[in-house]
Amino acid sequence: MGLTKPSAMHIRISLPQQTLALYDARSDLVARYLVSTAKNGAGEQNGSYCTPRGRHIIRAKIPGGMQSTGAGNTARCAVNTVFKRRRPTGEIWSPELSAQFPNRDWILTRILWLSGTEVGKNRLGNVDTMRRYVYIHGSPDTVPMGTPGSIGCVRMRSNDIIELFDQTPVYTPVDIVEFGLTSGTWDELGAVAKPVREAVFVAEQSVPLALEWDEFDAVSLHVVARDSQDVVIGTGRLLPDGHIGRLAVLPNWRGKDVGRALMERLIEEAAKKQLHPLLLHAQVQALGFYEKLGFVAEGPTFMEAGIPHRLMRR
Repeated sequence: MGLTKPSAMHIRISLPQQTLALYDARSDLVARYLVSTAKNGAGEQNGSYCTPRGRHIIRAKIPGGMQSTGAGNTARCAVNTVFKRRRPTGEIWSPELSAQFPNRDWILTRILWLSGTEVGKNRLGNVDTMRRYVYIHGSPDTVPMGTPGSIGCVRMRSNDIIELFDQTPVYTPVDIVEFGLTSGTWDELGAVAKPVREAVFVAEQSVPLALEWDEFDAVSLHVVARDSQDVVIGTGRLLPDGHIGRLAVLPNWRGKDVGRALMERLIEEAAKKQLHPLLLHAQVQALGFYEKLGFVAEGPTFMEAGIPHRLMRR
């Protein structure tokens, strides 16, 4: 059996921001949660006690098994049910039980067992996520969220893991990434967004500098992506009329989910502002990328800054 099947949902876990975001098939945000990943940081080696990076899937839901497509048979597993080796122990976590076993790594309520999909990176050999028993799982309310603290797994509040568990079938993609996103005004983010746009549009794509900067930056909402060292690696903007543009990702970060993450945050910000429809001028070579985000091309090809574009609408 292959490791991937179509899923209507997808998950992105940001290691720098310690968040888990759930998106639907149209890349609209469903929910965002604080989590706690490994205190040892990111890594894939067996025995490292690190949280693995890259593309994964939910391979099994516990309780529920390898083929669970919904909430599954969870009636017998109350909030704070204690699991050991993926089986309920018959205990319910409490402060008293915690005091009795102070050194336990508590796995509570529900388990989403992850499997890597990238051979040599997080699948097979000494880097196999599933064989490392890396889960998304519930934790005691006393465990801090929003800061690293686990021994490799992704910890969540018990109520949050129940909500996530009930919405995500087996085979849901899970991307664990080393970047986070920030939204703000041009005054707040312009100084860090400009170098990325100049590198991508002006230096790489030969867009004239006079065309790159316009009056719309000052009135737009901007999003930037930062890596784990707080270096800005991508950016995009949302105009007040619902136009999305100036999406740029530095070359070393392409193919690592940054562009999609930026677009999903811009779509989220547009939803908050009740902007619809959303429009963008897509470079022709990027039409497929935007189509996966729910945009549809309209009208003929036209030239913009010497590059073929098409209008797209969502």
